[in-house]
Amino acid sequence: SIPLDDAKTFALLSQGDTAGVFQLESSGMRSVLRELKPNKFEDIIAVVALYRPGPMEQIPVFIENKHGARKVRYPHPELEPILKETYGVMVYQEQIMEVASKMAGFTLGQADLLRRAIGKKKKEILDEQRLIFIKGVVEKGFDKKLGEDLYDLIVKFASYGFNKSHAAAYALIAYQTAYLKANYPLEFMAALLTGVMSSSEKVALYIADCRRKGIEILPPDVNESDINFTVVDSSHIRFGLAAVKNVGRGAIEAIIETRSKDGKFTSLHDCCSKVDLRSCNRKVLESLIKSGAFDSLGGARSQYLNILDDAMNYGHQLQKDRSNGQISMFTYLGETGDLDEL
Repeated sequence: SIPLDDAKTFALLSQGDTAGVFQLESSGMRSVLRELKPNKFEDIIAVVALYRPGPMEQIPVFIENKHGARKVRYPHPELEPILKETYGVMVYQEQIMEVASKMAGFTLGQADLLRRAIGKKKKEILDEQRLIFIKGVVEKGFDKKLGEDLYDLIVKFASYGFNKSHAAAYALIAYQTAYLKANYPLEFMAALLTGVMSSSEKVALYIADCRRKGIEILPPDVNESDINFTVVDSSHIRFGLAAVKNVGRGAIEAIIETRSKDGKFTSLHDCCSKVDLRSCNRKVLESLIKSGAFDSLGGARSQYLNILDDAMNYGHQLQKDRSNGQISMFTYLGETGDLDEL
């Protein structure tokens, strides 16, 4: 149900704000979009087809023709209905087939054979097809010179021509992702960051994009973060624990499960006493401390690192006592703090 004429989406595309948008996020493509300023879905199909080695040389002409900086010229007036949507530029293989059908009387089957012959670049077949094409143009009542020029143009374009139906499928996904980014930026960026969590470089790239857009990324937090990046209060994105280096999924699940069952952690010792330390080992806890996941509990990261071994020893002993059905005065007090009950 995503509309294909959304103003916010085309504004985003025209600004080149396409980090994370399928097919449209390279720096070169973003530059083209800023110049092109697409305002209809067909423009996206065309730019997907044109932005490849070979067709790229036609991008300036396409842009100038679109914005009226130069007059659109057609090889023959009969070709205007075929080339009008691409401002006089041959972009798609389907257009080449239509030109062959319209100007040389080719059946669509013959036109497809011509398309394949050009793709294979076999000289003897191309020479043979040239004679057939020019003969067809003449038989249709057009000038022989027009036939020669048209065939040369077709060979030039078809050697790198893109299949329009393929480009349209790519363009639809590109448009849909651009629509989501334009209309639901927080949810889109949270999902995007989650999708690249295994790459620190890409996480940093997309966090920088969030900051440019004024989206605040909250740091990882043992009491607040989920496995993935999540939207908080419809205004921020919380860093996902799975994006912290050296923190495996098993450790994260142990932290979240413990937090859900026993409530939020109050200290590093409290965390070590509750979380299964077989899953959440020293390397994991050290990485969480260094990433700032314990900052909300107060104190400095250096302090947490200094007491980490002590906290883990405390946690191991407490968990061992529990598993043996025993509890010492020290561990009981550590859990309850209730001297009268003791």
